[in-house]
Amino acid sequence: MAIPAQEASVTQSTKQNHPGTLRRLWLLFAQTATVIMGVALGLKAAGILPDDASQKVDPLFLELSAISRQSDFSGAVERAAPSVVNIFTRKSAAAHSSDAIGVNWDGDPETHMKALGSGVIVSEHGDILTNYHVVDGISNLSVALADGRTFEAKLRGKDVETDLALLQVKAEGLTAAVLGDASKLKVGQTVLAIGNPFDVGQTVTAGIISALGRHGFGLNSYEDFIQTDAAINQGNSGGALINLQGELIGINSAIFSPDRTEAFVGIGFAIPSSIINNVLPALLAGRNIERGYLGLVPRQLSQELAQDLSLGVSSGVLIKRVLPNSPAAHADLRSFDVILEVSGTPVRRANQLLQIIARLKPGTPVEVKILRSGRVLTKRILPTKRPRGSLEKEALVPPPTIEGVDMSGS
Repeated sequence: MAIPAQEASVTQSTKQNHPGTLRRLWLLFAQTATVIMGVALGLKAAGILPDDASQKVDPLFLELSAISRQSDFSGAVERAAPSVVNIFTRKSAAAHSSDAIGVNWDGDPETHMKALGSGVIVSEHGDILTNYHVVDGISNLSVALADGRTFEAKLRGKDVETDLALLQVKAEGLTAAVLGDASKLKVGQTVLAIGNPFDVGQTVTAGIISALGRHGFGLNSYEDFIQTDAAINQGNSGGALINLQGELIGINSAIFSPDRTEAFVGIGFAIPSSIINNVLPALLAGRNIERGYLGLVPRQLSQELAQDLSLGVSSGVLIKRVLPNSPAAHADLRSFDVILEVSGTPVRRANQLLQIIARLKPGTPVEVKILRSGRVLTKRILPTKRPRGSLEKEALVPPPTIEGVDMSGS
């Protein structure tokens, strides 16, 4: 959506310090520092100040220094920014839409470039990861690197169920992102978002991880979003969410916008690197993505639901339905069983269970620990390959409907 000229403006601050005042303050500071240094040297020469006094540092100074280093994000940006690209398409002027995001004329009156979103280089061979919704339906793709070079790109692979796609360009001298470990993420941790919002150029914003494991929005089949307040706007989709080590921990994907304005209000979502790790190897190898399948419909178990059903537990995932002739049915799993563990991994959330099931290898037996009528049982199940159009989806209680609030791709 284009920003109306009367609504989108850049305002310069006109508040300035008087140059004469700054000069007087600087001279006073310099003179004071010179006097203090002279006194210190005199005391040391006279033997009043011990030799090791200059090596003693106030702990408060060390603490402030550490805070200063933590608030300097330039190192992380320098490591990650070269791997973040702008994805655009070239269209004829006749095909131009008045609400195109970030239109830049390239000098040819018959064609122009329309920005689509962002992407992240994931291999030195020209592989670029982005959101599927960024490139869906676009046949003429191009990529602009951080160093200004542009290349034509082709769609190499996609996974609609996680909203991820892999592009490829023929280019040399590429910097690939380093994938971080999503399992180590913590709420409150500082993160940076890098992308190309509104086609203004590569932009870095800072924030924190506001929440982990967000799901139930109906955007993807497998939702386990990182929520962040780092500013994410139109054009950031497919861009990088990084930690302070410059590692890729997520792909920015969606924002929570009031009144369908698509304006950022401090709630953005990124696909975590744990999902990327599950999907990327198959995309790079050109393989179809195979997921495990048990044939059950889970429901998040709340404390209220557990009390209503007299389950005796408040953690785990409730089986809402077992599909006929499925691996779960053959293993005698039943509706209202509570899944506690899968292959020794504790299960606490329905979206977590779906992720675990998706990673199961078809044909390899797994043990599932369940609670049934107050008894803990262990069932041995043989997963199969997840069929297309499977009903095995998350059946959570939907989030509360808020009038005028839209979940939008960024």
